[in-house]
Amino acid sequence: MEDCIVLYPSPGRGHLISMVELGKLILKHHPSFSITILILSKPNTNTGSTAPQYVASSTTQYMATVNSTAPSINFHHLPPISEVAHSTPSPVELNYLIPRLNNPNLHQTLKTISQTSKLKAFIIDFFCDAAFEVASNLTIPTYYFFTSSPSSLALFLYRPTLHKNKDQSFKDLNNMILDDIPGLPPIWVSDLPKDMFDRTSKVYEYFLNTAAHMAKSNGLVLNTFDLLETKATKAISGGLCVPDGRTPPIFCIGPLISNTNQDGEVHECLNWLNSQPSRSVVFLCFGSLGSFSEKQVKEIAVGLENSGQRFLWVVRNPPPDKDKDPNLDELLPKGFLERTKDKGFVVKQWAPQVAVLSHESVGGFVTHCGWNSVLEAVWCGVPTVGWPLYAEQRLNRTVLVEETKLALGLNDSADGFVSATELEKRVTELMQSEVGTEVRERVLDLRDKAVAAVKEGGSSHIALAKLAELWRQN
Repeated sequence: MEDCIVLYPSPGRGHLISMVELGKLILKHHPSFSITILILSKPNTNTGSTAPQYVASSTTQYMATVNSTAPSINFHHLPPISEVAHSTPSPVELNYLIPRLNNPNLHQTLKTISQTSKLKAFIIDFFCDAAFEVASNLTIPTYYFFTSSPSSLALFLYRPTLHKNKDQSFKDLNNMILDDIPGLPPIWVSDLPKDMFDRTSKVYEYFLNTAAHMAKSNGLVLNTFDLLETKATKAISGGLCVPDGRTPPIFCIGPLISNTNQDGEVHECLNWLNSQPSRSVVFLCFGSLGSFSEKQVKEIAVGLENSGQRFLWVVRNPPPDKDKDPNLDELLPKGFLERTKDKGFVVKQWAPQVAVLSHESVGGFVTHCGWNSVLEAVWCGVPTVGWPLYAEQRLNRTVLVEETKLALGLNDSADGFVSATELEKRVTELMQSEVGTEVRERVLDLRDKAVAAVKEGGSSHIALAKLAELWRQN
């Protein structure tokens, strides 16, 4: 019987691709294991939470490429769930609910795999926390793969302590600074993920339960490297984030970077970048789900034009039509494309982010601070301006600006709006000032450390080897 590792990602693009890259990494260095990746089917609901078509199609294409280039990875699609209530209030709750409803299918699948293979480890996304109970009942060693930052994990693990120590709801403490979370700089409550606010919500309960299960798991696998967020990583591994219980071992095995533009075609924006001077272009891209109001899009355009900087900008339609190709002549200020044609390039919907960030002409990145984008910027040595939109991104920005000093922050209003003047100022500062140069030098230094971490003998390479040895001993 072969030794099998089963991976269980959440369907979201940023979660799924990171988990598949983990499977590829395990096989590359430890090919004696077989890898099975369980794929959840997202049901059709009226919650508006389904991914836009450009996200779904690029994810499907990515999986097809992995199928053809890494045939030893087995994708197992769990049956679709039909009984999701249409009243499910939020995408985050749905991300937790779908795996829970899939538990009977999961139980049967794990039992079936165990009949033909030695199931050495089960690695789950935190959204798939419901699977922890199934794996415990089957006595399968279970690990969590955390697809966000070490700082987010420190906060995640510390949630039960915050819950116990503060009896009022966080939504009543918006103007308060928390300065006692291990591994984190002082942080405004308003910069914490919104799901932490309401103690009466189902999502709040899900996150608390997940934190408790994480502490009981066999280990926590992180998509990072030791030297990126040392304060948070040391706080977690030192047990400070779970003061009342055990902390499982943590394994920093990243950065896992996926260049998903693998169809052989060169995107038109890369041809444009070829004609631009070295480190002269600022790249604006806001993740697989990020989009702005029409007013904000126009404000971005004014800021870019006034900055005089060369730019490559990925533009999407405002909600609720962000799945449709934008009409740039209608969406952007009159004459903008003509006036900026010598310095700017606007892409509809999607660009091959890693290929762009790797390009010699790119010198700055305005990003939503999603963790995969942060890692890609570090891996490519590109300094950033942080413009968070949702989830834990405001926390990531605080750490990037205040702690690791790898980014400049944008001042936004309470509803997240950023003025043209503010964007112009920050983009110019990143590309032309001494402060921007200092950020660039720090990022370039960390890029070298990231590359060293994944090489043989590097910290991430060693962490993966320790993990594989644990699995073999099971």
